[in-house]
Amino acid sequence: MDDFSRSLSLSGASNFRDLGGYAGQDGRVVRWRRIFRSDHLARLTPQDAHVLQGLGLARAVDFRGQAESSALAYALPAVRYHALPIEPTVVQRAKEMAAAGQRMTAPIAVGLMQDTYRAFVSDNTRQFAALFAHLLDEDTPLVFHCTAGKDRTGFAAALILLALGVSREVVMQDYLLTNGLYRRPVELANTAPSEVLDVIWRVQEDFLQAALHAVERDHGGVERYLEQRLGLHAAARERLHALYLQAPAG
Repeated sequence: MDDFSRSLSLSGASNFRDLGGYAGQDGRVVRWRRIFRSDHLARLTPQDAHVLQGLGLARAVDFRGQAESSALAYALPAVRYHALPIEPTVVQRAKEMAAAGQRMTAPIAVGLMQDTYRAFVSDNTRQFAALFAHLLDEDTPLVFHCTAGKDRTGFAAALILLALGVSREVVMQDYLLTNGLYRRPVELANTAPSEVLDVIWRVQEDFLQAALHAVERDHGGVERYLEQRLGLHAAARERLHALYLQAPAG
């Protein structure tokens, strides 16, 4: 680690953080201040926007569904916006259960979250492949996000770090940082039992593992999935490493 801070402590986005500093392929380190992950950016303050401008943030990739992004739209000066919508299936399923008079419990919520992560692998290849295409275009600072910056964003971050050669243990540690950073909106307080909210609005190791197991089972492992489904053939992988990895200091 060096003097960079992973979490930027913005007032309007609690889960905005840097993917830099991790040890990747051949001991090379993921470059700081190039790739960021976040919760949504619609509540950024003018000071927050000034901080992001100082970082040279040039691109934002939004994984929120259409209703989510319409309800909380944003525009940042000099930041190109790219929508890659992935609809929030857990929220929709919870609404369906409530309408049918069925009670949501924590175990049911865990199962729904695991199904959601498996669906990222089976149903959202196009969106994650497009994220890598943006990363390969250039290395100007980019942030990708969803609403809470934990599930769609969490799986995307895991794919990026794995593609850069970061160990699975460290990838999981980065994924779980959400639980210490993300501030749940206060208006959600009484929308479901607290034990259910703690499942839906936090992350658990077995959520990400469900996606990675699906990658192993259905695609023969991360390497084959990255190459055959997300377009990271040998030349693209080499370019990704050239853009986002640097030799370790000393």
